[in-house]
Amino acid sequence: MASTPSETEAAPVALTGAAAALDAREAGLLARIARSQEFWITIAVLLVGLVVSLFTSHFASYTNLGNILQNFCFIGILAIGMTPILISGGIDISVGSQLGLCGVVLGLLFQANCPFWLGLIATLVLGAGLGLINGLFVAYLRLPPFLVTLAMLSIARSMTLIVSNGEAVYSYGQAEDAIIALGGGKTFGLANVVYALIAAAIVLQLLLSHTAWGRYVQAVGGNEKAARMTGLPVKLIKISVYMFGGLMAGLTAIFLVGWLGSVTNALGQGDELRVIAGTVIGGASLAGGYGTAYGATIGSLLIEEIRNALLLAGVNPFWTGTFVGGFILLAIVLQRINVSEEE
Repeated sequence: MASTPSETEAAPVALTGAAAALDAREAGLLARIARSQEFWITIAVLLVGLVVSLFTSHFASYTNLGNILQNFCFIGILAIGMTPILISGGIDISVGSQLGLCGVVLGLLFQANCPFWLGLIATLVLGAGLGLINGLFVAYLRLPPFLVTLAMLSIARSMTLIVSNGEAVYSYGQAEDAIIALGGGKTFGLANVVYALIAAAIVLQLLLSHTAWGRYVQAVGGNEKAARMTGLPVKLIKISVYMFGGLMAGLTAIFLVGWLGSVTNALGQGDELRVIAGTVIGGASLAGGYGTAYGATIGSLLIEEIRNALLLAGVNPFWTGTFVGGFILLAIVLQRINVSEEE
């Protein structure tokens, strides 16, 4: 059947409209990417690497890049654990102490000839349990997350000293070969911890983007009062994000213990600052409501890259904190600008 004149004329118009809508959608996507903090931090990582490579050939060497990749993963996994906590409107400054306690307990279990897999499971359960304690106080007693996790920072660090009796663990018993192979070994040329980081990032991003839990976490961080009024299980959500953070602390401890080959009670000391810095630099909002796994990863990478670059350049390592602090301020300014533009 032949097309009527009106149908013939309408077809090009429809195609033009569809093309215009597609172009507008693509332009909108590019604009959102260009405004995202993750995009600019990625650019910063590339620029810093390029500039440092021009001044020293050691930076771009296979060995050094491998060291950067491996070193940043420990903070990166912790930052992935911190991300949903910040999205929910909370904060956890005890992750370094949780890491230390999990690491020491794992070392002591192996020293006592605990089976390898049982030690790993016990460490993950311990980390999640520490997060559970934080979550219970924050959710049910409605105490400020900063104060609750400050208390946990002190308690966990004290327990680390108590259970270890202030002594280092140098022997892992029958599990020694297995844990060192896991934490310090490589697969297809990459350190095993890199795969752990990638897996953790993918899992978190899938949870945030494709599950009800992820939507609830963002809703609680965006407007907790509104979330309560709509019937969301706010208390359980808060508990879950702190448990996830503790679980990531336990996972990090497993790989770090294997990589170091020994455990001291100073394990993880001061790491909480680098973790929060990496997460915030990567775009997570301290006010809650937004954060991504990729942002936490790239932010942590930038911190390690700066540390490594300063070391190779012969700059006093004490300057690292100044540079990291500067990037934190820049990240907060970028967040404020984005918020102002949306308003």
